[in-house]
Amino acid sequence: MRFLYYDRVLNIEKGKEITGVKTFSLSEEFFRGHFSKRAVIPGVIFVEAMAQLLGWLIIYSNDFNLSAIMTIVEGAKLPVNVRPGISVVIRGTIVSGSKNDTMGHAQVFHEGNEIARIDRILFSHFHKTDKDELIKRFCYYSGFNTDEIKKMSVI
Repeated sequence: MRFLYYDRVLNIEKGKEITGVKTFSLSEEFFRGHFSKRAVIPGVIFVEAMAQLLGWLIIYSNDFNLSAIMTIVEGAKLPVNVRPGISVVIRGTIVSGSKNDTMGHAQVFHEGNEIARIDRILFSHFHKTDKDELIKRFCYYSGFNTDEIKKMSVI
């Protein structure tokens, strides 16, 4: 993952929901050279933030035995003119799943108000993974340690 669009995971409930936070600062790489007069957070960044968290929820819910790749996004509502300096809460929920894919939805909140959402997001599963590497990455990206994850999961 080259760019990480959440700062940490606040809560994760296996098979159900994940909540994370992100503070957008003016030093974000995506601002560099793109906004000469007024920096705004591109809507696609919100899509990616929601997808990253929901993808990790899917991987976690499947005991790190697969990778999840976003394949379809429908019903996206994205903000315009959101400036850097805000902190948001991102929530992803699993709606349904099978051996080959998982469907969910996600929302982004600023000061308790929904500012972005995806009504339907589908992830395809890839079963050939390095489980230990996925656990290490999840812990590193999300602010957990491996002992916490092992207690929370059936690993």
